[in-house]
Amino acid sequence: MPIDLPPHPTVLFQGDSITRAGRHLAAPSDLGHGYPALAAPALRAAHPGATVLNRGVSGDGVADLRARWADDALAHRPDLLSLLIGVNDTWRWQEGGIESPIDPWEGHYRALLDGLLDRHPAARLVLVEPFLLPVAPAQWEWRPDLDARIQVVRRLAEEYGALLLAADGLLNQAARTAGDPGAIAADGIHPTPLGHRLLADAWTALVLG
Repeated sequence: MPIDLPPHPTVLFQGDSITRAGRHLAAPSDLGHGYPALAAPALRAAHPGATVLNRGVSGDGVADLRARWADDALAHRPDLLSLLIGVNDTWRWQEGGIESPIDPWEGHYRALLDGLLDRHPAARLVLVEPFLLPVAPAQWEWRPDLDARIQVVRRLAEEYGALLLAADGLLNQAARTAGDPGAIAADGIHPTPLGHRLLADAWTALVLG
C-alpha cells in the first residue's frame, strides 16, 4: 500500500555521506546524485507539488546528526522523513577506536524520532538500515557491531510504526548476485551507481507501493 501523505508534501532525506551523495551544501535544492535524487522523480510524479530535500552530511554519526537536527530536520517540518545513519559509528570504532556503545547510540536515534514527532505528530517515517558489504577480510570484523545497530533500527521501526527498508540484506544479496560486493559498494560502504539505483528502487517501492 502506498504511504498516505498530504497534498504538496515535504519529503526529507537525512543521513551521512551515503545520503548526501555529492550534494552541494550551499545549494538547498540540490539532491546529489544518489538514491534521494533517483527516487525524487517517481515521488514527484505520485505527489505533484512535493518538496524533496536532501540534508545528508558526510562523516556524520548519530550524535552528529542529533546536533544539527533542529536546523536540518525540524525546521523543514517534513511530512515524510527518511533516515539512514549508523555505519560511521561502526567505522570510527573499528578503525579509529572511537567508541559508540549501542545503548547511547539507540538513545540518540530515539531522540531524533521523538524530536520530530513531538513537533509534527503526523509525520511519517522511513527507517533505512545501515549496511556493509565487506570488500576486504578486515571488514567482516565490523559485522557484529553493525548488526547490533541494524537490530536497533528494526526494533525502532516496529515501535514507531515506521516503514523499514531492509537495505543490508537487499544490497548483500545484490552483491552475491553480481559476484562482487564492489559492484554494489566499491569500498563496502558507499554505493556505486548500481547500489544507489537498487536503494532508490526499493525506497520508491516501499513508499509508493
